[in-house]
Amino acid sequence: MPKSVTVAYALWALGGPLGLHHLYLHRDSHALLWMITLGGFGLGWVREFIRIPSYVAEANQDAERLKQHGQPHPPALPPVGPVRFAGQVCVGIYFGTVALLGLNAISFFYLLVLPLSVGAGVHLVSTVGQETSDFKKTLTTCLITAPIFYGSTFSHVPISVAASVTATQNRRYKPTQAKKDLVPRLSYLGLAWLAFSAPMGYCIFHNTTATLYYLSDCLAALLDMFWFIPWLRNVLEYILLMPYRILCALTGGGYYDETWRRVLEILLKEYTEKEREALKILS
Repeated sequence: MPKSVTVAYALWALGGPLGLHHLYLHRDSHALLWMITLGGFGLGWVREFIRIPSYVAEANQDAERLKQHGQPHPPALPPVGPVRFAGQVCVGIYFGTVALLGLNAISFFYLLVLPLSVGAGVHLVSTVGQETSDFKKTLTTCLITAPIFYGSTFSHVPISVAASVTATQNRRYKPTQAKKDLVPRLSYLGLAWLAFSAPMGYCIFHNTTATLYYLSDCLAALLDMFWFIPWLRNVLEYILLMPYRILCALTGGGYYDETWRRVLEILLKEYTEKEREALKILS
């Protein structure tokens, strides 16, 4: 039975951030990606408002190929998509960040766990829609790149970029396959979602302090990158602290000074004692 644009739009409106419309269209990789990122952090869900008709057309074309005994896609490579490439990089970084927050105590983390996590994120985006890539080559690139940036706070960023380049170079169309029933599809998606959520849950319930310190280290490292442009550093600091300032404004801000002092102590914990004394005088 052909897929309906109307039904797809209805599911997009009701449960788009959870990927319900992608489940309807048998785009399981896309559905899992949306479940994990809540609709591409909201931006992807909004963008899909104009993409749904093309998704429905692709689903109906796949169904037609099955009727024609699995007629393959054209032999040409899929076109390079800048949005897909950017998504690969961002989701790879996202997966790497989750691993850093929840799994960094595991042995050989930077050599094995982190590249595996980043590679899984990049490959997930690579398999969205009618395209796929060579997971072995993507993972190999991650494993080769990881030792170069061993121990770095932002090591997952270059790993994700390198893996995304490899995935793009090895892109291809998926072979046409018979559609599976809904129950086993939901089972696979549920297991994949649990595998991703477990490190985050551990991080939230058992590793809150370490998580806060890691986030503070990331902020400090980001701000230190712009030490030679003081005004830009101040602008970034203001933007990063905007949610906190809004919270203080909504709650009256009675504890603003004390809390801000603690934030400064975390962000500037690498400063020398003289610099800390100067900070106390200025405050």
